[in-house]
Amino acid sequence: MIKTSNPLSIFIFSFVLLHGFLLSKDKPVNILFAISDDQCYPYASAYGTEIVKTPAFDKVAAKGVLFNQAFCAAPQCSPSRAAILTGRNIWQLEEAGVHGSNFPIEYTTYTDTLEKNGYHVGYTGKGWGPGNYKYSGRKQNPAGESWSKKSLTPPAKGIKNTDYSENFKDFYKAKDKNQPFCFWYGASEPHRSYQYGVGKKLGKKDPAKVKVPLFLPDNKQTRNDILDYAYEIEWFDLHLGKIIDHLEKVGELENTLIIVTADNGMPFPRSKANLYEHGTHVPLAICWGSHFKKGHKVNTPVSLTQVAATVLEACDINLPDTILGKSLRPLLEGKQQDQAIFTGRERHTHARKNNHTYPCRAIRTENFLLIHNIKPDRWPAGAPDHEGGYYDIDGSPSKTEVLKNKASVAFNLSVGKRPEFELFDIQKDPHAVHNVADHPEYKSTFNQLKKKLTEKLLKDKDPRSFGKGDIFESYPRYSKMRPQLGGFAEQGKYNPKYLQEGQSIKKEDIGQKSQ
Repeated sequence: MIKTSNPLSIFIFSFVLLHGFLLSKDKPVNILFAISDDQCYPYASAYGTEIVKTPAFDKVAAKGVLFNQAFCAAPQCSPSRAAILTGRNIWQLEEAGVHGSNFPIEYTTYTDTLEKNGYHVGYTGKGWGPGNYKYSGRKQNPAGESWSKKSLTPPAKGIKNTDYSENFKDFYKAKDKNQPFCFWYGASEPHRSYQYGVGKKLGKKDPAKVKVPLFLPDNKQTRNDILDYAYEIEWFDLHLGKIIDHLEKVGELENTLIIVTADNGMPFPRSKANLYEHGTHVPLAICWGSHFKKGHKVNTPVSLTQVAATVLEACDINLPDTILGKSLRPLLEGKQQDQAIFTGRERHTHARKNNHTYPCRAIRTENFLLIHNIKPDRWPAGAPDHEGGYYDIDGSPSKTEVLKNKASVAFNLSVGKRPEFELFDIQKDPHAVHNVADHPEYKSTFNQLKKKLTEKLLKDKDPRSFGKGDIFESYPRYSKMRPQLGGFAEQGKYNPKYLQEGQSIKKEDIGQKSQ
C-alpha cells in the first residue's frame, strides 16, 4: 500500500486506479498497432505452441495482458482490417464489408481521428487492403501515410523485402519532437506463398512436433507446410522486437500502448475465409507501461472491433459517432465480463458464378460457436471447376493434399456443402469439426444462441436480416476475376442485377450492362 500525506497525491493515485487510462496533458500516449497477416491462435509461444518462437509477442504479453479468446470480425484481410479501423462489424460497413472492394469515406477510422488531433500517423507494409481506398475520395490508406521505402534481402522466397523496423525508425524521426505518434506495423507475413521446407531447413523446426489440426491430412506435406507458416510468423515477430527495442532506446516504451494481433486465421483449408476457430480466433496481447497488471490473462471472448474504442479512450479522445465497438479497458484493468462476440463473412475471392458471396454470421461465447450459413446451397470454399476450383482456399501443399482424396473427411470438411446452422462445443471440440446443432442435448444452447444472434443482427440493421442482403452481391471486386466461372465477372464494377433503391453508384462503375 502506498502511504502519503499529500492530499493531491492521494487524489491523483485514486483517479489513476479508477480510470486506468488517465493521460498526462504534457505527454499523450503513443500507439503501436502490430498486425500480422493470416496468423491464428494458438501460433505464438506465449500460448504454449512449441513450433513457433515469438519473444516479442511474449514480451508484450508479459508486460501487460494476454487474451486467450480474441476474434477478428471477419476471416479475410480487408473486411477484418476495416472493422479494426472503424470499430464496426462487416454488415455495418457496406463495400468495406466484402473482400477486395472499396472503403466508404463516411466511416471514420481511429487513425483519421488521431491525425485530426495532432498525432503523427503512418504505417509500414500492409495497411488496409486489398481494395480501392481512393474510390470514395480518400487521399491515403485508411491506416495512415505509407512508410515502406526501406527494403532488405529476405531470408526466403515468399517473405517481403520490406524492412518494417527500419521504416518505423524513419517514421519516428519525421515527427515533431513532442508530437505523439500512431503507427500501424502491418507485416505481409505469414500470408502465402511460402518457400517449401524453409521452416525445417532455416527455422530448424521438427515436423514431429507439429500438432496438425483435425480437419487437415496428417502427413509430411502438411506438417512441413505448417512449419513454413510458423517460420514466417517468426519473421513478423523479429521486426516487432526491433521496433520495441527502438522504443526503449528513445525512451518511449513505457508511454506507448502496444497492441499485437492478426487480421484473420491461417491460410489453410477450413481456416482463413471461414468462421471456424482457425479462421477467426487470433492472438492478442496488449501492454502500456505500468497501466495494466503484468502477466494478466483474459479468457473472456473479445472482438477486434473493440480496438478503435480502446485506442481513442487511451488517448483521451471522444469517440466519433461512427465507431461502435466498446473499449477493452475494463478487461485490461482486470475486471470480469461475460460477453459474446459476433463475426461474419461475405465474398472472399471471385470463387463462384456471378461473383456470388458465401454469406455467414456467427456468435461465439466462451464455450460455444454457432454459425448461420445463409446460403447453404452455395459452395463454401468456391465452386469446383476444370482447374480444381475452390478458390477461397489459398493455393498450398495442404490444399493439394485435401483435394487429392474426395472421399476423405478432410475434403468434405473443407469444401463440401454445409447445413444452414452449425453448432460447436468448443471446450470438447476446439478444432470445430463436430456439428452438434441437431443433437437433442444441445437444443437449449442452440435456441439461446440463435436468438442472441438474430437479435444482434436486427439491432445492427444487417441487410441480410431484412431481406436486402443481395446488396452485398452488387459490390465490386478490384482484385483478380475469373471469367471461366460464368456470369458477371467485371473487375472493379458494381453488378447491376443486385443494385437497390437508394444505392449511390457512379454510372461509369455500373458498366454497360446497366444501359
